[in-house]
Amino acid sequence: MFEKCTEVCQWLSEFDGEWWFAGGWAIDLHIGEETRHHEDVEVAIFRENQLDLYETLKSWHLYVVKQKELKRWEGETLLLPDHEIHAFSQEGHRLEILLNEKSRHYWQFRRDPSITFEISRMHLQSEHGYAYLNPEIVLLYKSTYTKEKDEGDFRHVFPYLNEHQKEWLKQALMHHHPEHRWLEALLY
Repeated sequence: MFEKCTEVCQWLSEFDGEWWFAGGWAIDLHIGEETRHHEDVEVAIFRENQLDLYETLKSWHLYVVKQKELKRWEGETLLLPDHEIHAFSQEGHRLEILLNEKSRHYWQFRRDPSITFEISRMHLQSEHGYAYLNPEIVLLYKSTYTKEKDEGDFRHVFPYLNEHQKEWLKQALMHHHPEHRWLEALLY
């Protein structure tokens, strides 16, 4: 279980910055089991560590998503709205890196910087020792363009969220996406 996570840890072993599993893997790490097949692996880092990441993965083919197209990333500093890096190794491995914003001691939601989370509390550690973004942060990202797999992730992880996590997600959704269907579950 979670062999792919072990592999990613090896790929990023030379990276000096903090990083966390994101997306569906973060949800499954929180639950403690793989609940679905994952087409990709997403990790989150802070934007300020992007050049360290570039150095760590310089033997990979690196691309940034610009206006919904992959453009070769040559190590130039990426600014907003650019936030998504795709890495392809010579051996055929794929990794998606999501650049996250912060201000002093707070993570900031890229789509609305008024939604924040204390950095020291924004990630958890799985029983296998993998660092992952809090599920409530992952779900907030998934709320913007919710797909069927995101609905499944919400249903699977909801029973594993504590009251604090549910309350933070509820407040963030009420602010960012007040008509989202997940609010129905979070309001009761």
